[in-house]
Amino acid sequence: MDLHLLIDNLTNPALLFFFLGIIAVQLKSDLEIPPNSSKFISLYLLFAIGFKGGLELSHSDLNMEIIWSLIFGIVLAILVPIYSYLILRRRFSVENSGAIAAAYGSVSAVTFVTALSFLEMEQIDFGGHMVAVMALMEAPSIIVGVLLMSFFKKEKPKNGDIKKVLHHALTNGSVLLILGSLTIGFLANEQQAEGIKPFTTDIFKGFLAVFLLDMGITSGKKLKDFIKKGGFALVFALVVPIVNGIFVGWFSKFITEVEGNRFLFAILAASASYIAVPAAMRLAAPKANPSLYLPMALAITFPFNITLGMPLYMYIVQNF
Repeated sequence: MDLHLLIDNLTNPALLFFFLGIIAVQLKSDLEIPPNSSKFISLYLLFAIGFKGGLELSHSDLNMEIIWSLIFGIVLAILVPIYSYLILRRRFSVENSGAIAAAYGSVSAVTFVTALSFLEMEQIDFGGHMVAVMALMEAPSIIVGVLLMSFFKKEKPKNGDIKKVLHHALTNGSVLLILGSLTIGFLANEQQAEGIKPFTTDIFKGFLAVFLLDMGITSGKKLKDFIKKGGFALVFALVVPIVNGIFVGWFSKFITEVEGNRFLFAILAASASYIAVPAAMRLAAPKANPSLYLPMALAITFPFNITLGMPLYMYIVQNF
């Protein structure tokens, strides 16, 4: 692994704010980000990255590489939860296995945004269509997770319940905002986009740093309880993302030759949802344990990906 990439990533101010949040919890500080502010910042990040992705997409010709990239993202979102579920069923119940599998088949928008910051820091180009790939990967894994639970458990859920969950997956606020912002950015002309550039671009990294501080505080609070739950979940939360990221980082060369796009595919495959999926699982799997699948994604997989994971996946992309 390139030590330059690793050091650059670990000294990134946004990432250091994440560690500050964890340290604050360990020191039992009263430092916190108000819930309403945290929600606004998460909405802002999705809005900004969607809008900028739409602008980039408007400058690109719709070619076979973009089409295959969208298809590849959806296929990943379907396959990852299936094989993850089969592994998880060795230790966990149908509901817990389905919820965790859905989380690891889906994606983390914040991990993706942090990865974009990493690419900008290293001055590596990427395609705006990758934002659309991310948006399209959220819902399929939730649907697959629900279908897996429905197929394997003895008591079949009511059709109305399934419809509610599928509707939630397809109209989830984060999915809707990222797709809507992507569309608006695509339709805006250069002069219109320039008018809101100070909001969408200039202050972006500052908001990302504050949000990662909040994520560090949240992760620090959940980490202690999670460690008490045993080793299998910990190993899964580390090994499966690494395998996914390395394999997709290598395989993506058959989809695109652009290093930045391949790296983002690896990040999407390695990340796990801790916002959209938990919200959907409250409806689909009330018996699933949130204190299991939420800390796995947020307190283990997320920190690994934004610290050691990104330089590792970039190494795979650049050397294989």
